[in-house]
Amino acid sequence: MKLLSGEEIAMRSWFVRLTLPVFLAFCAYVVLPDVHPVDAQEKKKDKKKDKKKAADLPFPPKLPDGKDVVTITSDDFLKAPDTIAKDVLIAKTAPTVDFLYYPGQTYKASIWSNWGDGLAVNGKYYSSIGDHNAPKGNAFVYEYDPAKKALRILCDVVSVIREMLLYLPGKIHGRLDMGKDGWLYFSTHRGGTKVTSDANKYQGDWILKCDPKTGKAEVVAHGPVPKHCIPTSVLDPERMIFYGGTAPGNDVSDGVMFFAYDVANNKLLYSCPDGPPRYMILANSTGKVYYVPGSDGNVGPMMRYDPATPQAAPVKIAASLGLRSATQESKNGMVYTVSKGGKAGRAMLFSFNTKTEEAKEIGPAAVGTQDYITSIDADPAGRYVYYVPGAHGHSENDGSAVVQFDTKTKTRKVIAFLSPYFKDKFGAIPTGTFSTALDPAGDKLYITWNVKRGAAAWDCCALTVIHIPAAERQP
Repeated sequence: MKLLSGEEIAMRSWFVRLTLPVFLAFCAYVVLPDVHPVDAQEKKKDKKKDKKKAADLPFPPKLPDGKDVVTITSDDFLKAPDTIAKDVLIAKTAPTVDFLYYPGQTYKASIWSNWGDGLAVNGKYYSSIGDHNAPKGNAFVYEYDPAKKALRILCDVVSVIREMLLYLPGKIHGRLDMGKDGWLYFSTHRGGTKVTSDANKYQGDWILKCDPKTGKAEVVAHGPVPKHCIPTSVLDPERMIFYGGTAPGNDVSDGVMFFAYDVANNKLLYSCPDGPPRYMILANSTGKVYYVPGSDGNVGPMMRYDPATPQAAPVKIAASLGLRSATQESKNGMVYTVSKGGKAGRAMLFSFNTKTEEAKEIGPAAVGTQDYITSIDADPAGRYVYYVPGAHGHSENDGSAVVQFDTKTKTRKVIAFLSPYFKDKFGAIPTGTFSTALDPAGDKLYITWNVKRGAAAWDCCALTVIHIPAAERQP
């Protein structure tokens, strides 16, 4: 092998120094995204500004002039953005809307947020929010009185648990349901995904109950499935059975579990793997519970659990549907569900007949660009189904649309666009919800919103009450 002279080495070193920067610049041009350096700098500035906005936001959130609630009727609620599909109807009569912030948001949290579904019963609306803090968080249960237009805190999770543990849940992710004893039943969930560990002495999450008349609250069970959170729940109010779908803690290897817990006798009736991660159907008429195993809302085969034989395993039935959320059973035995959408395709609505166990796809749910829906409600007759697309944020991209689906005509109609009105008037952007509830009279729709006040992510929670005009809900 020929050795290079000192002069040749120097020449080659000079050549490399000259050509290497050109080569690297060419690679950067070819490989890296088409972003101008100035654009990248502007994005960094925007992120810094956004963080500053979030840091400067005041708590508790307040309406102008010290008001606790504002009540508005405006034709602006009927102005559709360009994203709305041409075949979507727009209401002709604007609703009256009450807007108020949730009390108790007195400190800067990881993210004040709503994750669990609410309940309208006995002339009141019950809902929950949490601070999402971890490993020590807190969550709160509220009662709204539409006659007084006022929210009050019924209980908070930490006060019910009454132990300053290393782990305290920052969410209520399941439903609030009322038993025949008049108490509200619900479960807790982690504020962060990496805190349910042996290091934090995590034993599992809680089933709790609260008396809305007195605010008294108690622990029903701690860790009905050991070392599992409980993000999914529904209560059979007549049989007093609490059904749950779990999420495993960090130091257990099993997956999502299904369980049935007798809250009247404090007894675990049954548990098994391949449970429901997100939602279940309760047939009040029969007590049977249905779910899609292992699915967070995508279409799949359904399982049925019958409390008449509590030790028997759930059985697969012939029906398949998408189950990210479900209505309560109507008087004629119908339940309506919605699939998750997203990568699995657009969100679709389904009907499920609890008498025949037949499922049918009845139409698309989205009205614009957003199709993630986590709470849906039907009127007592089962004619109209209500929901809000864009649950996990970006609902405002479609005007924060409140949708009414007519199960008879299979048409979608927006009864209100809440954005940009509330942004322009009050600096509040309703960006998504995990809790809607329709008054049993069918005239009021309660929505617990995750709200943005100028930052990129939501930072607080607010309630809107949509007073649905009679002309927009004719039989």
